[in-house]
Parts: sequence; C-alpha cells; structure tokens
Amino acid sequence: MADLFSSMFSFRKPTSLLIYLLPFAVCLLLATAVRAQETPEEQVPANLAPPPIKTLSKEEKTALDATGDVKNRTKLALELMDVRLKKAEDLNTEERYNALLAELGGFQALMDDALKYLNRNDNGRGKVMNTFKKFEMSLRTFTPRLELIRREMPERFEYHVRKILIFLRDTREKAVEPLFGDSVVPNNDN
Repeated sequence: MADLFSSMFSFRKPTSLLIYLLPFAVCLLLATAVRAQETPEEQVPANLAPPPIKTLSKEEKTALDATGDVKNRTKLALELMDVRLKKAEDLNTEERYNALLAELGGFQALMDDALKYLNRNDNGRGKVMNTFKKFEMSLRTFTPRLELIRREMPERFEYHVRKILIFLRDTREKAVEPLFGDSVVPNNDN
C-alpha cells in the first residue's frame, strides 16, 4: 500500500508537482474572487447629509393607536406612508432635500411600526396572514417612487434614500416570512 501511494505521488519532475497543485491554486483564487464579490465596499460621500430621524408625528401615532383592527390599522399606516411619500416627491421637485429626508424618516418609521404591529398580532390565522400579504404587496409600489426620488437627488442626500430602499426591501422580506412558516403549512413529519 505504501508503495502504491509513493508511486502515485512521487514528485521527481517539477511538472508533476505543478499538475497536482494547479487545481488547488485555481480553487483558492476562485474562492477569493467570490468572497470579494460578496462584500462590496460601500462608498460614503464625503459631505454626507445627516440621516433622517425615524419618528412618527403625534397625529399619526394618535390615529394609529385609535384603530384597533389589524387590517384597518395596516391600511391606515399604508395611507399615511403614501402621504409622506407624496410630500417627499413634492419636496424633491422643489429641491428641498433636508425636508424631504425628514418626510422619508417618517415614512420609514411608519413602515417599521406597521411591521412590528403585524408581528405582535400574528396568531397564525388567515386574517393576519392576508394582511401581511397585502402589506408586502403595497410596499412594492413604493420602490419605483423612491427610486425616482433617489436618482434626481445630489449624492450627499441620495445615500440615505438608498438606505431606505434597502430597509424597504428587508421589510418586504420580513412581511413575507410568516406566510411560509410552519403555521401556514403544517409539518406532518411527526
């Protein structure tokens, strides 16, 4: 057995060593290239504007707290988000970017509040599941509108809108997760 092993891996010629090490080197280089693609460096502008403050207005909070039904509260939150985004679009045409970021901060706070409320009231039944689905579908409509705002802004403000778009994508993903849990399709392996 030892003779078989030594005859297979005898490195008497330098080219035979190269034949065995070449596939290893190629795999190592490919793994490094893939890892470099997974973590792109994000460029932060030098004169970055302050980030928007994620906060609800007093009126919004009162209106949301007054609505007790999950479906109606989510519908109200989506309407308030639409109002905030409409104001942001108007402020973008006026080139009032600081006020625009303030509106988008409120937009983000409403989105976060609605998702937290849905998760708190998730009992695995159809009504909340349908509300999760409608919430996610409504969030889809905001992405192109935010993209239009983002591409017309100066770079120092655009960075924050890009972050809000990422937050929107992550919120959509979290809104869909309950639809694919064990509570929707029970696991019968037991």
